[in-house]
Amino acid sequence: MQTGGIILWAVLLYSSLHAQPPADKDSLRRLLAHTAADSTTVNNWYQYGELFETDAPDSAAWYYQKAKSLAQKIGYKKGLAAFGSHYIVLLNNKGQFKEALTIAKEALEISKTLGDKKELAVAYLNVGSEWQYLSDFALAADCYLLARQMAETINDKRLLRIANNNLASVFIELGEFEKGKLYAEQSLQIARELKNEYAISSSMYNIATAATQLKQYHKALELYKAIEKIGLQSKDDIVQLDGWLGMAEVYNAMGDAPAAEKFYQQVIRFSQQKQLPEYQMYACMGYADLLLKNKQFANARHIINTGIALAQKQGSMLELKDLYLKAAVLNEKTGSAAAALDYRKQFEVINDSILGEKSRTTIANLEAKYEFDKKEATINQLEAKNQLHTLAIQQTHVLNYILAGSAIGLLLLFALSYRNYRQKKILQQQRINELEKEKQLTATEAVLKGEAQERSRLAKDLHDGLGGLLSGIKYSFQSMKGNMVMTPENMQAFERSMDMLDSSIKEMRRVAHNLMPEALVKFGLDTALKDFCNDINQTGALQVSYQGIGLANSHIDQTTAISIYRIVQELINNTLKHASANNAIVQVSKADNKISITVEDDGRGFNTATLQQSNGMGWSNIKQRVNLLKGKLDVHSQQGEGTSVLIEFTLS
Repeated sequence: MQTGGIILWAVLLYSSLHAQPPADKDSLRRLLAHTAADSTTVNNWYQYGELFETDAPDSAAWYYQKAKSLAQKIGYKKGLAAFGSHYIVLLNNKGQFKEALTIAKEALEISKTLGDKKELAVAYLNVGSEWQYLSDFALAADCYLLARQMAETINDKRLLRIANNNLASVFIELGEFEKGKLYAEQSLQIARELKNEYAISSSMYNIATAATQLKQYHKALELYKAIEKIGLQSKDDIVQLDGWLGMAEVYNAMGDAPAAEKFYQQVIRFSQQKQLPEYQMYACMGYADLLLKNKQFANARHIINTGIALAQKQGSMLELKDLYLKAAVLNEKTGSAAAALDYRKQFEVINDSILGEKSRTTIANLEAKYEFDKKEATINQLEAKNQLHTLAIQQTHVLNYILAGSAIGLLLLFALSYRNYRQKKILQQQRINELEKEKQLTATEAVLKGEAQERSRLAKDLHDGLGGLLSGIKYSFQSMKGNMVMTPENMQAFERSMDMLDSSIKEMRRVAHNLMPEALVKFGLDTALKDFCNDINQTGALQVSYQGIGLANSHIDQTTAISIYRIVQELINNTLKHASANNAIVQVSKADNKISITVEDDGRGFNTATLQQSNGMGWSNIKQRVNLLKGKLDVHSQQGEGTSVLIEFTLS
């Protein structure tokens, strides 16, 4: 069971990011009585509605609609977006998640036109929470990751914490408790930086939930006790109840019935005292499980009926569905078949309304079971009339057919449901991993593009600025030489200085060329690679044979060309540093949209397994550029037999 600490609070963000409401209803009512038709009034209507959300949701809905109408009238887009942030709270409390999703999406589209990344991040959090309520965890994670990216961009730690905490709850729902725990720990770190006690307790709750599922019971208990302490110190009843309820769940999982019962009863008493029926309902749900497990059926009936009454009064459909199922199980165990069937039907009706999928097969099987129970009663009546033998045979046949058909139907249903669930879970995880990888590639691409731009700028500054200055100095010196009379010693020193100046100019041009080869910008990739290989040949350190196939008349965008040039440059530099080679081959070919790069040498070779532990910048840069190009990298090498590197990718 998941309770308050794991409930998604993104929908409550809007008011916390804007003006704070007055202290009570009377002061706000007086304020609204003297305000004009402007954006401030719209926000005040929303704040007034918030005060009624728990006790009078219909009144809250009326005030929210009033705020929306005024926002439409004055063209206040932020006010229209805020309607979604507020109204979906009421719909979620009723279990109307599909309706809430529609409104959250409308608010998201409005937020996209505002140009405010904070507003947009809040909208994505709201939409993500609705997808999570509807159990579509891939779409929920997609929204949370987008919100997380925006929060990082604007350095909004509060939103970043919420996105991390919501991602934690997604992975916990998917059963990936270690990953969920990791995101929750990141959320907790930010919450502590913000010194927000409620945020700390909420993040701790997700960590504790994951720890409970991982059977790390002592760790979970420590966290729940810390949550309880925060609640006591801050006098926050909700946080305090989260701690107690969590401890009850852990003791229940550990099989410590007396300790679990103590905390369940403590939550029930305190929530009654503080008029917090939601937590009384949550405690009834967990307490009922404990009592059913220990076969305390009389107490379980009382607790379940209390929970049902609370859920019906609050309109909490998810919890009511769970309690109806517990009531059905209780009546099945106590032999009340008719009551069990009635509760099963009510469970299916609510389940259909929430999930939108009819469970006709389940209901039909329950109906068949109920018909069998009625026929069995008829047999008992006919027994007094000496008709038991014949009817018993008929009943046996009917029972066999019903049970066989029901068993086959249920097995097929369970098999199909489990297969679909597993497939959906796999696809959702793949989608989440793809999103994370896509965002990493985007960040890498931005870094490499920034590096290329900075190299180009530095090369231009060196060539045009420093190069021009040095050439001017050389010209001045040459002019001075013709107008001065110098001794042989001074003339020799002067000539030596001129040689040093020439060397400086050549070195400056070499550095500028390495930063951004002029041939690459002016004449293209093919010419730049030829020049590079020729320059290596002139050093005498290595003889490089270059072959360009299909590049001469091909257009390759500058970002891709720079990446290819840097890959070849880094591979040849590695050959010079480590291979002790005499000869090397560089081949770059283009056929249609496919490009292949081959670099081979006759050096001493190496064990390719060492690349897995390589932390060198050169090899890391090569892998980053290949990943950015979405290419494949293949390295073949053996001791004494040289090295061959093949890279292939498709132009986008």
